[in-house]
Amino acid sequence: MDECPRCGSPLERLSLGDVETIACNRCGFADVPVDHESEERDLESWRDALERFYEQSDTA
Repeated sequence: MDECPRCGSPLERLSLGDVETIACNRCGFADVPVDHESEERDLESWRDALERFYEQSDTA
């Protein structure tokens, strides 16, 4: 990638320690590689949350 995908200006390679990125000085585009995985969470319904709230407030 020699040109910025946003504005077409030349990109420059920046590094800090082991991390390296490609950035555009003109528009601020930065291509930072990320290595992550998200975990799927079970979301609590409003009904379940309110029931849990009321149960906890009854015992207090």
